[in-house]
Amino acid sequence: QVQLVESGGGSVQAGGSLRLSCAASGYTYSKHWMAWFRQAPGKEREGVAAIDSDGDTNYADSVKGRFTISKDNAKNTLYLQMNNLKPEDTAMYYCAAEGVVALSLDGGYYNYWGQGTQVTVSS
Repeated sequence: QVQLVESGGGSVQAGGSLRLSCAASGYTYSKHWMAWFRQAPGKEREGVAAIDSDGDTNYADSVKGRFTISKDNAKNTLYLQMNNLKPEDTAMYYCAAEGVVALSLDGGYYNYWGQGTQVTVSS
């Protein structure tokens, strides 16, 4: 059974940084495509960043230059380093696994999801 567990969320002031982690059990990151998504209250889910098995990445325009997605295959953990956070980054952040389209930011292409971790950025 695949389980994805996010951690690292919290409250931070604008301009601050957070690093999110997504640990997997019953799943091997090295062979699969992974991504981070977020959803703010009253808004649709948004793809934030994706990474493929070779380490190539894709980012939403809204986070380019501020967020970095990475993974540690030995630890089976996915990361999202978020710098220069803005109030509009406030959302629940989810990791997703087993993408069927490389580097996609469309949540419909991922088969497994974590439970989410809240990020709140105050101005």
